[in-house]
Amino acid sequence: MTPRIADWYKLAPAVMKGLIAAETALGASDLGANLIELVKLRASQINGCAYCIHLHATTARKLGESEMRVVMLDGWRESPLYTARERAALAWTEAVTRVIETHAPNDVYEELKVHFTEAQQVHLTLAIGVINLWNRMGISLRASHPVDTAQNAA
Repeated sequence: MTPRIADWYKLAPAVMKGLIAAETALGASDLGANLIELVKLRASQINGCAYCIHLHATTARKLGESEMRVVMLDGWRESPLYTARERAALAWTEAVTRVIETHAPNDVYEELKVHFTEAQQVHLTLAIGVINLWNRMGISLRASHPVDTAQNAA
């Protein structure tokens, strides 16, 4: 995959600075770094952004997520590896990421309310919105993830 624009950060520095500030603020919320990474990874899987899948799977592992939880994330509904809180966040992630289809249904939101305060609901929804923006940038401008040639040969 050949990037369409090599360094879009340099071409829109003020906006990129704002997005990074938003990421920093969301990271300081009480959602928890691991939950945020799972949400980012799941949205990226749905959207098919290889760059972001690579980035967030790698980050999740660095935060201590097991290989199995990272690999099984696409099948979270059928896996016992995720808590009720994580399931509510992942269901909300799918609903918001696919909002054109789902319209963020009430049943998913009701379950979200069981596990998250209103402030956390706002932070989570913002985190989902931000990763969807990054996904759209990465896919549209053909961001390419790093490739480990030693692993690629296996």
